[in-house]
Amino acid sequence: MNFYQGVVLEYLRADRSIFVNEECCIQLNAGSNPDQNGPHWYCDALACDFKNHTVFLCEITYSSSLAALVKRLKDWNDHWDMLREALVRDSSVPKDWIVRPWIFVPEHLISLLLRRLDQLGGLAGLKFKPRLTTLEMVQPWRYRSWDRQGEDAKPEAIPPEMQS
Repeated sequence: MNFYQGVVLEYLRADRSIFVNEECCIQLNAGSNPDQNGPHWYCDALACDFKNHTVFLCEITYSSSLAALVKRLKDWNDHWDMLREALVRDSSVPKDWIVRPWIFVPEHLISLLLRRLDQLGGLAGLKFKPRLTTLEMVQPWRYRSWDRQGEDAKPEAIPPEMQS
């Protein structure tokens, strides 16, 4: 776990309708050992938002290249239907819930992330609608810890469809 992962987890937990599973294994094929049963990923956090019936696949990075994050998003996009089936099968996610990646990156990397997403076909070409929050926003002094109300508005560089 990297340092910011813990900060993001506390940010997620500050919304009392969200429950978090850290380092959640998502394996496409059923089986007892993900290392022997095909493609799988350890998602930084699986956040279940009971109020909005949404499951967020949270990924946290401050890598200046965003290469690993973009590869993960591409892999998820390529296997989206199987990934959703795996969440229903292994994590008991209700079939009718929305599933979205929630990406946490430093503010100065937003434009790079958007360019990399364009290389994957842009937001319209993805099978999911990612949500984006900057790491600067998750600092504990920027929101109330018991209900996450009063947090700052997201930077204008984040497209509206990725803000909530």
